[in-house]
Amino acid sequence: MRVLSCLRAILVSLAAVCATPVPARAQAQDPVTVFAAASLRGALDDIARTYPAPVVVSYGGSGTMARQIALGAPADLVILASPDWMDWLRDQGALADRKRVDLLRNRLVLIGPAGARPLPNPDAAALLDALQGGRLAMGQRAAVPAGIYARAWLAGIGAWDALAPHLAETDNVRAALALVARGEATLGVVYATDAAADTSVDVLWTVPEDRHPPIVYPAAALSDAGDAFLRHLGMTDARDTFEQHGFLPIEPAR
Repeated sequence: MRVLSCLRAILVSLAAVCATPVPARAQAQDPVTVFAAASLRGALDDIARTYPAPVVVSYGGSGTMARQIALGAPADLVILASPDWMDWLRDQGALADRKRVDLLRNRLVLIGPAGARPLPNPDAAALLDALQGGRLAMGQRAAVPAGIYARAWLAGIGAWDALAPHLAETDNVRAALALVARGEATLGVVYATDAAADTSVDVLWTVPEDRHPPIVYPAAALSDAGDAFLRHLGMTDARDTFEQHGFLPIEPAR
């Protein structure tokens, strides 16, 4: 009887341990799947390596990432390069009541091959002259945020109609960067962070921020694991890493 009593006591103790809630900080140990805009490659990889749990990041165009999540692709966190695509995800019911924050900003730049001459404040004629029959690489005008921003700039300076026949449109901004880097496009419109990541291109002109919609990266957690990683992205070390890669902090509301 004494042995049975001891066994019952042990089983009760084990059951109590199993029923004890896992501390909140243990959530940081859960594997994390992140869907992110292609322009975050490099910076986000560096930050992921500092996280105490495995992080798997899938990169692509913001429109592609958003559509995959809306179709049920498993992700814990999504970071896009366009508030409009995040709004679309919300309207699809994919965000539920999860936390959403504006994480970063970026700049739009005109690039050419390394050593190319600067093109300060170019108009349609200057851009066509610089192309010399070549192509201007940019993200898809209707789906890729960098392409949407590029079109807004070109339309604003009256160059869109003249440049449209010379475009090489890509599925994401890093693909546009690659076309210029490989010499397959004469010019490109990408983010400043993309240009900084490739020494085979030079920035020819930094587009003024009032020439296109604000370039903001919203992030939304889709699970508890995603929420924990999103908090990690807000820590000082992660912020410093983003800034080292050329991203800009969100300006506080005035």
